[in-house]
Amino acid sequence: MYGARAVWGGKQACRVRWASNGKSTGSVQVTATEPVQKFDTAPSLINTAMVDPTDGIDWSRSFHGLSKQAFSTEICDVLLAPLEPSDVEIKPDGILYLPEIKYRRILNRAFGPGGWGLAPRSETFVSAGNVSREYALVVHGRLVSIARGEQEYFPAKDPDAGANKSQDGIPTATEGAKSNALMRCCKDLGIASELWDPSFIRKWKKENAREDFVEHQVTKRKRKLWRRKDGQWDYPYKLV
Repeated sequence: MYGARAVWGGKQACRVRWASNGKSTGSVQVTATEPVQKFDTAPSLINTAMVDPTDGIDWSRSFHGLSKQAFSTEICDVLLAPLEPSDVEIKPDGILYLPEIKYRRILNRAFGPGGWGLAPRSETFVSAGNVSREYALVVHGRLVSIARGEQEYFPAKDPDAGANKSQDGIPTATEGAKSNALMRCCKDLGIASELWDPSFIRKWKKENAREDFVEHQVTKRKRKLWRRKDGQWDYPYKLV
């Protein structure tokens, strides 16, 4: 069953028709609360693009291999290895994270380059300032995890810039959504699980980070922000 291609704008109500085997089965009344664009691919293209030619698995729908067998001890040791404190970063609001490239390195060490991949499970949804898409993490021909990735982008503020200019950031945001989905999928493999452990977070902050009172040199706004102890404040912030 597939949804017809549709673009929702403003608060305009629209009808989305659903079809199965090419026959109309009715319509659903939808009211959009904010501008949303749904970029999809024709159903026939989705079927052919995401089907594994060797075993006929459609990764846009299939749950093939989910929880079928545990990985070997060697692979688990790589996936569940404790984080190096030097690999962890901290956002100004105090949230800890592991850079996306390091998730990829862990997957490459565990499964080998080419032994894993991300398969799209949905269309790309673009709303005002946000892009999202659902992905499946497939490892050695098995579905491991599913997550929806999202990424913010900044539409053009100049009304004379036109629609094309306002969408300049969408391709980059689409890649960001893919990376975000990868990090969320890796949670199911136990990668960097410490980042959700309150005890680890408190200890890491105490030993590796500091909270400073800083001033924005343009707006003159003062606030408390976090940084690593081995880092420094760069423009536009300065230590008060």
